[in-house]
Amino acid sequence: MSSRSIRRIAAATLAAGAALGAAALPASAQSSPHQAAAYRSAVVISDVQADSPGFDDRSNRSLNREWIDVTNTSRRSVNLHGWTLSDEDGHTYTFHHYRLESRSTVRVHTGIGRDTYRDVYQDRRNYVWDNRSDTATLRNDHGRFIDDASWGGRHHRGDHDGNHHGRRL
Repeated sequence: MSSRSIRRIAAATLAAGAALGAAALPASAQSSPHQAAAYRSAVVISDVQADSPGFDDRSNRSLNREWIDVTNTSRRSVNLHGWTLSDEDGHTYTFHHYRLESRSTVRVHTGIGRDTYRDVYQDRRNYVWDNRSDTATLRNDHGRFIDDASWGGRHHRGDHDGNHHGRRL
């Protein structure tokens, strides 16, 4: 056998061994933390108004002036059906039959209202977002973390500086 053939066989054996080794690893071990951090969803929490302007009188008008903006930064629409938006206390809003168009924003109001393509309503009679300190968390229909935004002093999820992926809201 020539040395060229031996090198080819050795290269093929090494490649097969590497492929077999990668297949045996769990999916989480196959990608490095750097690769996982490189993925970012095109859907983000883009703005928050946790403190309704004026006196908090629990009127529907006041409740609807407390909101979270969710923005699709991509060129493709995203089906948000089954996605959730929740606070630190476990209050959860679930999107139903809603498609967020490309480069669009939907405002999620706390109070009662009629859903449109730009505004959706949680239909609550009490405030959700803590004025002083809270975290809004967006998850997809599989329960996977998509984005969060925090404000105020202390946070249960370890975000202590009021940042949202490095941006201050």
